[in-house]
Amino acid sequence: MVYPISSDDNGINIKPELMEKEKLYHYLFKNKVLLLFKDSHDFLNCYEIEEEDLVNQVKDSKNDEEVEKVFEEYVRRQSQKLN
Repeated sequence: MVYPISSDDNGINIKPELMEKEKLYHYLFKNKVLLLFKDSHDFLNCYEIEEEDLVNQVKDSKNDEEVEKVFEEYVRRQSQKLN
């Protein structure tokens, strides 16, 4: 299967027609992590993360499961700060 996100000299290329609904996609671009998600109504959601520590953890991840764990841990730490 072709990954629905790529980049070239002009920037990021997104092919939403190749994306599965309710699946999180990530892409590293210029020391940022882009998170993309197509919801059940076919709306495309995109988030840009610049936090250096988080970007480096994603870069070091070997697969999608590790990337998801990185973000789960980040959310857990952030929620603990709020309590």
